[in-house]
Amino acid sequence: MTEQPPPAEYRIEDLAHLSGATVRTIRAYQDRGLLPRPERRGRANVYGEPHLTRLRQIAGLLDRGYTLASIKELLQAWDAGLDLGGVLGLVAEIDGPWTDEEPSRLSRTELDAAFGGTSDETAIAEAVALGVLERVPGRDDEFLVPSPQELAVAAELHSAGVPLRAISGHLREVRGQVEHIAARFLDFTTEHVFQPFLDHPPTGAEAAEAAALVRRLRPLAQQTIDAELARAMRTLATRYLRHHLSDTRPAQTRKPTEGVAAVEPVSGPRPETDPAAASEEVLLPADAVRAVRALVGPENAAAFIAAAAHREVQARTMDALAAGGTGPAPSGGTGPASAGGSRPAPAGPAAGTAGGRRADGLSAEKDDQGHPDRRP
Repeated sequence: MTEQPPPAEYRIEDLAHLSGATVRTIRAYQDRGLLPRPERRGRANVYGEPHLTRLRQIAGLLDRGYTLASIKELLQAWDAGLDLGGVLGLVAEIDGPWTDEEPSRLSRTELDAAFGGTSDETAIAEAVALGVLERVPGRDDEFLVPSPQELAVAAELHSAGVPLRAISGHLREVRGQVEHIAARFLDFTTEHVFQPFLDHPPTGAEAAEAAALVRRLRPLAQQTIDAELARAMRTLATRYLRHHLSDTRPAQTRKPTEGVAAVEPVSGPRPETDPAAASEEVLLPADAVRAVRALVGPENAAAFIAAAAHREVQARTMDALAAGGTGPAPSGGTGPASAGGSRPAPAGPAAGTAGGRRADGLSAEKDDQGHPDRRP
């Protein structure tokens, strides 16, 4: 019988030579938990064939674009007996690019020319901090541009007169809002699609199925945002145009988009409204919407808010008519008030209120028997 050769044993220097990694890198992998600790023999550390195999696995995954954090998770799955091929496919789908846009390189001269021909070190440092630009190691005159489209947008805004500092601040704000949307989309798909794969470590077949689902759902987030952004821009741009070009309504100090971010959509049936009053919009903060839902129930919130808004619009219209002197004369008057004239204060419960409404929001009108009508 032929004797089996003893298992290979390596010093750290030999392991580094065979694997192509440096001694420092091997020790760093050990500290990160990517590589098992060596066997201690006296004062020497002894490595074996499993260490060499693991180092080659790590190098191969790094070449495929995986981060060390992802590699650690993959190797842990492999050590737990899972099919690494299926898990690798799933991680590749998630770690891969979520856009078809290709990065590009830009020289310092080209960058300066794109932004008016002047160099701004502060703006460049801000762009690097935001990830719009990435420095190329060893090259002070060249940058990597992860998203050429994003940089082109910034250049176009700057050429239109927007200061670079304002562009950076706007990007930070937009990024925060988009990350919130992405988190909501991930929570949504996890709850309704991927939860079965998270209840236990996935098998190779399950990981492959999850990877296929990621591939199918990946474009949906972008398509949804594109459609909703187009709708919102059209709606708000129209509102802006009416706001700035209207010559029949009093000057408004409120921006057309003020409060939009705080508005919470309400689902449910909406009562019919008077077309004449439909041009007036009443925006409610999210806290107010939640309070109404708690008061009347989610199924009745839409109808309640729409009815209240309709009454408010009518009241505002009456206030405007009364203030402009175009309404009927109050009791005791002799006709429409002339411009600059004064009106006698109406008597009764409505005194001191605008348009017959009390300070607590209840109607101060009277019913058919002359009693105050306290309907909300």
